[in-house]
Amino acid sequence: MSDPVDLTKATWRKSTFSGANGDCVEVADLGDAVAVRDSKDPSGPKLVFARNTWAAFVTDLKNGA
Repeated sequence: MSDPVDLTKATWRKSTFSGANGDCVEVADLGDAVAVRDSKDPSGPKLVFARNTWAAFVTDLKNGA
């Protein structure tokens, strides 16, 4: 996604599969996009993906790609 995305009202969540070691990512559902950030650095950089790109990534992970 090339246009800046306003993340000030994003609701971030961490996977229930995340361990206690702190090496986690958080995601925010933005409707037509998904944002990702490092849970240890919530004010740091974020990545924003088109929903279909994120869905393809998650599908590949589930399929062991």
